[in-house]
Amino acid sequence: MFTTLDRISWPGHPDKPNEDICGVCQDWAWVIDTSIFPGTAPVMHPKSDAAWLAAFADERLSNLAPAAEDGAVLIRHVMEEARTAYRAVAPQERHEDFVSWPLGAMTLVRRMGKTLDAWTFGDTTAFMRQPDGTVLTLGEAPGLRDAESARAAELMQASGSRPDDILGEPVFLAWLGERRERQKKSGIPAALLSFNPDAAGRLRHESVPCADGATILLTSDGFSALVDLYGAVDAEGLMEAAIASGLESLARKAREIETRVDPDGKLYPRFKLSDDTTGLLLRT
Repeated sequence: MFTTLDRISWPGHPDKPNEDICGVCQDWAWVIDTSIFPGTAPVMHPKSDAAWLAAFADERLSNLAPAAEDGAVLIRHVMEEARTAYRAVAPQERHEDFVSWPLGAMTLVRRMGKTLDAWTFGDTTAFMRQPDGTVLTLGEAPGLRDAESARAAELMQASGSRPDDILGEPVFLAWLGERRERQKKSGIPAALLSFNPDAAGRLRHESVPCADGATILLTSDGFSALVDLYGAVDAEGLMEAAIASGLESLARKAREIETRVDPDGKLYPRFKLSDDTTGLLLRT
């Protein structure tokens, strides 16, 4: 059973809902980072259907995880329930409209015996520090981050914008719209938390040794940016700092880089000035 050492979840902007969430239940834990196409009118939440999806998934994982035996099956079940709940409220024309759906990256972990299994959608990350100091990084966030940062640099240069206004630029909206339309026409579900349960078949699954006394940090990309975008610390340094000083000081370091060191996004190209920042620190 996991012991929670620390947790933090800050919205990227004080006037916008936090679309991240994290949770833990017995031998299971998760972090979820959702988003939605800018300007999409919400139907499930006063401000953001992405925030609704994160909260819904968190609640259902908390209820279903104790009896679950497989992470992919568990996530598929949650997605099926989310689809049913959404269709009960959303207008018919949005039931199959991929562009209007909230989507989520997520990492779900389970410890059984001396093994940790991790199931990942998108750019959330699990860092694990063994008692001997060895640190493993689970997920594909670093590779996804490189591609996203390169595209952010390209679009900001084309529009002459900054991270705090790029999301409203026509060049960004056109790029995102084309990306979503290609996904829709392909008929292949995005490998993300959504209302298409078939996407659970495309989860990344990793299984690694996990000794007693190991420490695990689950992060959204707004937190892992300290490692894979800003280079403020490496994975070993991140885990050392988290264990020694907690998560708030690390979150504050990220905010300092974003708002004071590089508010223009020239050093670290990105699509938001500050992203929602979530971390969950656990011990086995």
